[in-house]
Amino acid sequence: MAETPATDGAAPRVTLFSRRDCHLCDTARRAVRAVCEPDGVAWAEVDIDTDPGLQDRYGELVPVVTVDGVQVGYWRIDPERIRSALH
Repeated sequence: MAETPATDGAAPRVTLFSRRDCHLCDTARRAVRAVCEPDGVAWAEVDIDTDPGLQDRYGELVPVVTVDGVQVGYWRIDPERIRSALH
């Protein structure tokens, strides 16, 4: 799991569920960084293939992004939806 800590040491608010060799995941990662990093919002990336439960839950939906535990997007991640959910 990759993680970018917030400047205040808070737990990640945004989670990107992804898998290796996924071009949509690469694009989603850039979107999450673009939204989170300028404001110091903590985010984490979780490879669903390391956890059978996550594989069952997200399967072919990856990438999936959650904000504060609520799913805000899957497949093609919209940065504006992430930004809106954070505010």
